[in-house]
Amino acid sequence: MIEFLRSFFVKDFGLKLFSLGLAVSFHYTADHFGVGSASLALQDQKEFRNLPIVVLSSADDVRRAKVYPSQVDVTLRGERSILSKLQDKEIRVLVDLTGIDAAHDLRKRVEVSTPPGVTYVRISPENVQVVFPQLEGAQ
Repeated sequence: MIEFLRSFFVKDFGLKLFSLGLAVSFHYTADHFGVGSASLALQDQKEFRNLPIVVLSSADDVRRAKVYPSQVDVTLRGERSILSKLQDKEIRVLVDLTGIDAAHDLRKRVEVSTPPGVTYVRISPENVQVVFPQLEGAQ
């Protein structure tokens, strides 16, 4: 058994060492240049502050629901070249109120829509308070 292990490690030691060095260099080269996958080295994060929230409601709804806070901060991830050109107006931040007639103490999750190649990492705050104005004559 010992003789087998000794021959396993010693036989063609130079070729084994060369193969290991070659594999390590390929790994680091591919990792550095992003060969075979989207490299995190070419990606970056960018924060967009005070983006206004759009309230989405049905066309029949004449009430003007308000959300508090009315603005959020969004952190996005994507390729540096895309993020550097990205403008606030290309990011959609909305709260969907379709199908909700009225509610008291309603909190809704904020949804984010980004251009292709960009994903959102975090949004602050994630939920907003929805306030429906009082209807005339209602108490």
